[in-house]
Amino acid sequence: MFESQEYITIKKEELLEKTAPLFKSGHRLVQICCTKLPDKLIMDYSFDKDYKFIDYRIELPLEGASLPSITGIYFAAFTYENEIHDLFGINVIGNALDFGGKFYRINETAPFNKVVKKEVKNA
Repeated sequence: MFESQEYITIKKEELLEKTAPLFKSGHRLVQICCTKLPDKLIMDYSFDKDYKFIDYRIELPLEGASLPSITGIYFAAFTYENEIHDLFGINVIGNALDFGGKFYRINETAPFNKVVKKEVKNA
């Protein structure tokens, strides 16, 4: 049996209004994932109920990205939200349990969102 999975691209401003009804209908938060592409960040929020997955996808800029926290709806999201803040530099506004950039003990800020500059050699 294969689970149904639906991907829906939304704007960050729609995240709370789309997430609240899922909680009320008994969906569980499966995961929140951030992926860095060359020109943007992709956030995936996955929810499940009765083997039917819903995935909300949000595109964010590489610099100055922010999102509203969903911890007021799914409290356990605080772990994911602190992680994406520390590793990707995304400002999560309103996290109910904000570690203030100290969720991980790492030596650099947002190590997964670094711009890699290619060195040009003179011929």
